[in-house]
Amino acid sequence: MNPRRSFATTQRGHGWARRLAVAAGFLVLVWSLGLLWFAYALPRSVADPETETGAIVVLTGGAGRVHQGLALLADGRARKLFVSGVYRGVDVEELLRVSRQTPQELACCIALGYRADNTRGNAVETAAWLREQKLRSLRLVTSAYHMPRSLLEFRKVMPAVKIVPHPVFPDGYKTEPRWRWPGNPGLIVREYSKYLVALAWNVFTGGAAP
Repeated sequence: MNPRRSFATTQRGHGWARRLAVAAGFLVLVWSLGLLWFAYALPRSVADPETETGAIVVLTGGAGRVHQGLALLADGRARKLFVSGVYRGVDVEELLRVSRQTPQELACCIALGYRADNTRGNAVETAAWLREQKLRSLRLVTSAYHMPRSLLEFRKVMPAVKIVPHPVFPDGYKTEPRWRWPGNPGLIVREYSKYLVALAWNVFTGGAAP
């Protein structure tokens, strides 16, 4: 083998390796900066607790969400409550029984959705229900760490609907100090990764259903 050719090939290989290392480092830096932005942009409180909307929409899957939605309905923040992503077999009476604090008079104002099994499904299911009810605004109730991805999906599916975020803060999640509380870092990283996947899906597919 020609020593000069072998040396040149080795150098080219090292050059590609350096480029890949630089590219990988850049991607890690961008991902890390995005994570920091995501973590510190998460809501620390309910920014708008008073505005009345056409409906309250609760996304199941986290502690305290349904209870908060029922409390908002009882307080008159909307005349209707839609709970998306409910397990089949659970009805309104069961929901009220579990809450233990909600008067039975509210049963007529509650609707349940059983089709959604992810956040995009929640948005699609809710949009269909809003069209049936001829409503153009909603108060969205979900966990604080889940709110960015929920807003991303809901605004993509229903851009003309006014959405008022109403984050819930479960006991296992602390707003401050965010990184030092046990469980928070892993939770935030997982939700940030899911947010990036949802963002990429909406960018490359236009938000079409999978």
